[in-house]
Amino acid sequence: MPHAMSCTANMMNQPGVGASDAPRSLTKTSLAQGVAHLTKCDPDLARILTVYGRPPLWARAPGFSTLVRIILEQQVSLASARATYDRLRAATAPLTPQNFLKLDDTTLKRIGFSRQKIAYVRHLAQAVVAGELNLRALTAMDDDAVRGALLRLKGVGPWTVEVYLLMALRRPDAWPASDLGLLLAAQQVKRLPARPTPVELHELGERWRPWRAVAARLLWHYYLSRAAAK
Repeated sequence: MPHAMSCTANMMNQPGVGASDAPRSLTKTSLAQGVAHLTKCDPDLARILTVYGRPPLWARAPGFSTLVRIILEQQVSLASARATYDRLRAATAPLTPQNFLKLDDTTLKRIGFSRQKIAYVRHLAQAVVAGELNLRALTAMDDDAVRGALLRLKGVGPWTVEVYLLMALRRPDAWPASDLGLLLAAQQVKRLPARPTPVELHELGERWRPWRAVAARLLWHYYLSRAAAK
């Protein structure tokens, strides 16, 4: 990885600025604050802002339906996941754990679920119904506690948890380092000779603490804007 200024170190050298200044949950206002900070100390991120403007907040409502949607997005295109999610919502209306558990395998496969994702979402729904997982309580937990609660679920790995932290709970320092879009964007934005590994992207993200979720939005904004322009 090439050397670059650490935004974290830069923050610590500024009077009255530190990790505690990052909000618990991002809003449009605090997103703008994070973008302003990161683009001031990282010229590569500043170029994204100059060319493509400020990234969206990309917020989703916390809860069962959003976690199901993120599970559907694992290792498939966003368009494919969205189509499956929309068919699921039409078949349940509303999409609750109880209503999901009423659907049999044949129905779920027709909607677009793989056998593996049927098992994952059914396990999630059963955990919520049984009181083993309180999704509403996650909003009051710190990031590590949320990770611990969700990673116990079958089929929920670090990527799913970090995206839920980033989009649903809007935590400012969530960092889905295995996300393909982020890996490709980081390679291009940082002009790396090869696509970084998730471990290398995790290391790269250290310089953007405590605003890594803002950096992720900038990188996704770059990646999606370039893809749309092609």
